[in-house]
Amino acid sequence: MRGSDLMLASLGGGIGSLARWLVGLGVGRCYGGTFPLATFLLNISGTFLIAFFAVFLDFGWTERFGHPFNTFVLTGVLAGYTTFSAMALDTTKLIQRQKASLALMYLFGTIALAFVAAFLGSALASRML
Repeated sequence: MRGSDLMLASLGGGIGSLARWLVGLGVGRCYGGTFPLATFLLNISGTFLIAFFAVFLDFGWTERFGHPFNTFVLTGVLAGYTTFSAMALDTTKLIQRQKASLALMYLFGTIALAFVAAFLGSALASRML
């Protein structure tokens, strides 16, 4: 691990986290429902982008760490932008509020649509090559 890797991952993660916060703030101002829409949108769009760039730039799992672009964008920005932990917490909160059906719809809907987003991102990148 080089110092430049730490710097790129940290800078990218900060940018991604800031983007996640701004999207959450914007969605929160426009949407007042109980469904965790911001986290849902962040995770689906982030999954699409990660899949797109991974295929478009031909990054395999062995190259996830070490390549400057990959370290900055995929490991930094997009990993900071997406948030599995917030999805798990949102699901838990919905269950605690007696909204188990909404919680399950959110949890399984996010997972299913993330697979669709990954497929679409990969397919789009493949077509562009």
